[in-house]
Amino acid sequence: MKKYRIFDAHAHYDDEAFDEDRSKVIKELEEFGILGVLNCGSSLDTSKTSVELSNKYNFFYAAVGVHPENAEEINEKTLKEIERLSENEKVKAIGEIGLDYYYEENPKRDIQIKAFKKQMELAEKLNLPVVIHDRDAHKDTLDIIKQFPNVKGEVHCFSGSVEFAKQCVDLGYYIGVTGVVTFKNAKKIVEVIKNVPLDRILVETDCPYMAPTPLRGKRNRSEYIKYMIDKISEIKEISSEEVTSQILINIKDLFSIDVIKNKD
Repeated sequence: MKKYRIFDAHAHYDDEAFDEDRSKVIKELEEFGILGVLNCGSSLDTSKTSVELSNKYNFFYAAVGVHPENAEEINEKTLKEIERLSENEKVKAIGEIGLDYYYEENPKRDIQIKAFKKQMELAEKLNLPVVIHDRDAHKDTLDIIKQFPNVKGEVHCFSGSVEFAKQCVDLGYYIGVTGVVTFKNAKKIVEVIKNVPLDRILVETDCPYMAPTPLRGKRNRSEYIKYMIDKISEIKEISSEEVTSQILINIKDLFSIDVIKNKD
């Protein structure tokens, strides 16, 4: 059986979908050989639970921040609390932050933009990378990224064009690839992977969502990243080992997490 060296760059193991068997699932991830998981906050509460998970499990790390759907949470008190959480050595990024224009019931765009900028300012102050959520908001996302040239990060669950991907890469960002790459109709992300260098690609589950083919519709888990790795190796016409080796270097470069060293 082929062995995969996996770091899941974006997960939500604190989600209620794991409430009944969380510790069992995480034990199985470790047994499978998952090298690391970045559990991402989407609110102040889930930022706290992400930090709690990272404290409990050696191979878990945390990102703390407020998702655009919860942008109304952002005020001086919340920002101070996020800053306090980020003092924990297992916190490796501010996220997930950004813009989501897909749902009409989301906070108004000006509120989302203000919350995004405030958290980008915090990331710059703390010298931490960011994990960006961008849905149907490519132009505004790019405009804000450009305003913070000292901040680097990942555009999570990338859904933009090749041109947008190249612009993000030129600004020092990495492209987050999810299970979508394995879907039959996934033409856009396939073209992005063809055109973006491997040293700017990360793989992630966004679990419990986005399970890859052939497990589409099931609860996603970090082991399933093997299907994404195989797809990237097929697109790039290189071995899966080359894909995983470079992605682990990318994780170290962006998040300062050296999972190979930690395993030795």
